[in-house]
Amino acid sequence: MKITSVNVRKIEKEGSRMRGIASVLLDDSFAVHDIRIIEGEKGLFIAMPSKKTPTGEYRDIAHPINPEVRAMFEDAILKAYDEAEDVKSAEE
Repeated sequence: MKITSVNVRKIEKEGSRMRGIASVLLDDSFAVHDIRIIEGEKGLFIAMPSKKTPTGEYRDIAHPINPEVRAMFEDAILKAYDEAEDVKSAEE
């Protein structure tokens, strides 16, 4: 499996730790959307798409099965985040 495309949209929202949203294309044939880029205590990390269960917990809809694949996703997404244009402020 190979990540063939990553699109990142940076977000600035006051009071939120979310810094962006990513979409990843695998082998030019399977897309995963709504991967969140979060600012944590140790830096940026990714959170896979999830939905709220009836008990109020969140459960991932799609996720890597092992640490190597998670690292592959995180490396590609955070690289694309670093290369993405900054969000324009409302004043510009």
